[in-house]
Amino acid sequence: MSFESLGLSAPVLQAVADKGYTTPTLIQEKAIPIVLMGRDVLGCAQTGTGKTASFVLPMIDILSEGRAKARMPRSLILEPTRELAAQVAENFEIYGKNHKLNMALLIGGVSFPDQERALERGADVLIATPGRLLDHFERGGILLNDVKILVIDEADRMLDMGFIPDVERIVATLPPLRQTLFFSATMPPEIKRLADRFLSNPKEVTVSAPASASATIVQGLTVVQEDDKREALRALIKEQDIKNAIVFCNRKKDVAILQTSLKKHGFNAGALHGDMSQPARMETLDKFKQGEIQILVASDVAARGLDIVAMSHVFNFDVPFSPEDYVHRIGRTGRAGLTGHSFTLASPDEGPLVDAIEKLIGTTIPRVEVPGMETLAFEPSDGRRRGRSRGRSSSSSSSSRSRSSSSRPPREPRPEVEARPEREARPEVEARPERAARPEREARTERQPQPRAERSPREPRPEREPRSDRDTRSSAAPSSSRSRSDRPRPDRRDRDDTPAPMGLGDHVPAFLARPTR
Repeated sequence: MSFESLGLSAPVLQAVADKGYTTPTLIQEKAIPIVLMGRDVLGCAQTGTGKTASFVLPMIDILSEGRAKARMPRSLILEPTRELAAQVAENFEIYGKNHKLNMALLIGGVSFPDQERALERGADVLIATPGRLLDHFERGGILLNDVKILVIDEADRMLDMGFIPDVERIVATLPPLRQTLFFSATMPPEIKRLADRFLSNPKEVTVSAPASASATIVQGLTVVQEDDKREALRALIKEQDIKNAIVFCNRKKDVAILQTSLKKHGFNAGALHGDMSQPARMETLDKFKQGEIQILVASDVAARGLDIVAMSHVFNFDVPFSPEDYVHRIGRTGRAGLTGHSFTLASPDEGPLVDAIEKLIGTTIPRVEVPGMETLAFEPSDGRRRGRSRGRSSSSSSSSRSRSSSSRPPREPRPEVEARPEREARPEVEARPERAARPEREARTERQPQPRAERSPREPRPEREPRSDRDTRSSAAPSSSRSRSDRPRPDRRDRDDTPAPMGLGDHVPAFLARPTR
């Protein structure tokens, strides 16, 4: 089947032909006609099968008619990582070069004013990560009530990164009448329940078993000591015919350490992890895509969204904690029908993680030997993973405790224990002699008060006036110390005890105040 039979327009077919593609992949063959019909799609396919083009190509044709308003995008694509969002934006530029569609990219690490200017022009296609999109929405810089097409890409990765609550908030602001395209590499029960909530009578498209590795990838696994992994990695790189490769680490700090080690031994290596700034990450990716960097040491931030043409190898320096991450890591190679190679370095205590991966992909990873190194076997485990540092520290601490306990001389009895009976045998009165003197102290406190004559003399108070004088003085000004009955009452004519007419206030006209006969 060719792209012409899928119902795409001539400008889109011309862009696809210019890219060098002639035959659609299985997910593209099944999904593109359904998207062009306007139906909801639930797509499940392993990574590297062309899921991005399966919704980008038909969206370009659907959005070719019409024009977006300022701050009101016509379509929305949600991506879990910045790299994947940038990858989708690049695909829109490639396949939509014959159309006049405005695109806006909302990701972290880019200034808000530049993104706001893109929204002001009107975005036919808005590609965003959930966090940055909510930042613009809460600032009032974007309205989502004109979105006609919603795409939720890499939904299982959204779940792993904890973005599902943000996605639910975003979907709640969208109009109910829309077309929703839901794509995921794996379909766990949580993602299935989420799809049932967001989709309306969807057409399910599944082209391969969920979380299965591509048949074009040659896998291999070797078991070495943790301290020997760097040497084993260098030996594998020298043995293989490598065009370009990604080396995955579980921890960001190990990325920098391993990249420094590879450069020290003469390898052309770069680093990519989440603590880097967005411009630095994009610059490193551009150098890797252009071939300026041959080996890219990265964390799981690069496990999705990187579409490197004809990437030959993937190395897992650490066994991933999640089995699904293994599928996404090795899916960076063996894309578009080409053959790729993946090698995993495991320590003897990582057997449970390898068992979980083999159970998920449904096959056993072949064991390979590293030249000049001994191949080990996995240690028996009870199913619980123990940290490497904790395991070594606990064993070393236990051995040190055993050595110290064996070489420690026997303790001698403390002299304080022998002297304790003498201290307890002392009489209580001798131990606390102050108790006998307590009655004398109490007797001293009961002293008689000092006589008044012996006190320091005070200044004499002024003599009070006789009552008769005070009564004479109070006739002019009544004293407050008198009782109410002894105070001279003022003339009642000075008081306003007579009730005043209602509505006249305090002033009473003279003709109303005259007595009546």
